[in-house]
Amino acid sequence: MKKKVLILISYIILILNSNLLKADENKILKVGLLAPLTGQYEELGNSLLYSLQLALSEIDDENVFIIPRDAGFNNKEKLRKAIQSFEEQNVSIVIGPISYQDFDEAKKFSNITFISPSNISPEFGNNIISVGISLDSQLKTLEKFIKKQKKNKTVILFPDNQYRPLIEKKLKTLNLNNLKTFTYNPNPEVLTGDIEILTNYSQRKKNLSLRKKLYEDKEDEQSMKALERLDQLYTLGGVNFDSVIIVDFGNSLKSVLTSLVYTDVNQNQVLITTVNQWFDESIFYENTIKELYYPSINYKEFKKYNDIYFKKFKSYPNEITILTYDALGLIYYAWKENGNINSINDFSFKNKIKGKIGTFSFKDKKVLQDLEIYKVDKDRFSKF
Repeated sequence: MKKKVLILISYIILILNSNLLKADENKILKVGLLAPLTGQYEELGNSLLYSLQLALSEIDDENVFIIPRDAGFNNKEKLRKAIQSFEEQNVSIVIGPISYQDFDEAKKFSNITFISPSNISPEFGNNIISVGISLDSQLKTLEKFIKKQKKNKTVILFPDNQYRPLIEKKLKTLNLNNLKTFTYNPNPEVLTGDIEILTNYSQRKKNLSLRKKLYEDKEDEQSMKALERLDQLYTLGGVNFDSVIIVDFGNSLKSVLTSLVYTDVNQNQVLITTVNQWFDESIFYENTIKELYYPSINYKEFKKYNDIYFKKFKSYPNEITILTYDALGLIYYAWKENGNINSINDFSFKNKIKGKIGTFSFKDKKVLQDLEIYKVDKDRFSKF
């Protein structure tokens, strides 16, 4: 099976480079690709190659071709050699690096412009533009959504891990009334206890127990009905927030959602939101939250891209490959507009750009995505 995959990859690289023989050097757009084509993340690298083949098919311009190079993953020496090979071939625009940790190395090559799928920083940085779905764009979308829902007491939950300083920095840009933050231990054995503190769970359980004692020794009809109603409850009293933003993913997010249900947060009164989940269907089966909202790219385009990719390559793509697909379209647009690409300044467009992920803009040397709000309701995603 692996032999067949290697043959397919070799064929794709041949196709990607074949345009070089068909056009004049001055009329050619050469785009480099930094990807882990070997090693632990080889599958991701191959998926990036496949996505660019799809993008080339849609562009349908024989003057555009891709030069892929194996950059490994967190391998500075391999990355440096890959970029040096681009210099030797006069490649001035490159898709990558994938990881934000590789940016310092890429910045050393000031004569090359890099378009990265990383979402860590939306600001233009020297010679690097990140086109990932940034936390900045997600938080701004959630801010508008929460205000429209007329919520006035928002708490932002995020794990106490290596990303905490970055998240805290991004949160300073939010403009929400009565905004509070709460960090929790990502360890599942500790997390529930943290959420109990946030929701004042112990006191609310105690409130219920004390209230029930008021009626337990009474036999009048009104007291018996009151006790019957209290028996249907798990806690008594509400929480001191009406909306939640959870900045987390995967199993850790699911643990937070489960803990919110366990601590009896009233979902009819509290709006529960999270950040982009790439339409992860596993959340249907482990999520006990009735309605969960989050900002994301265009679902129809995402599904359409996945279906086309699967039909072509008999496998589903890694989520970030749709970003590299759009990155090539963006590069091609800049090339056609400017006649060449010399620096990141060639991407300072006044108009918004439409891609597979949706609409995005370049304002004040910053990439911002116009995201949409989706709702996880039972077993489907629906645009809100």
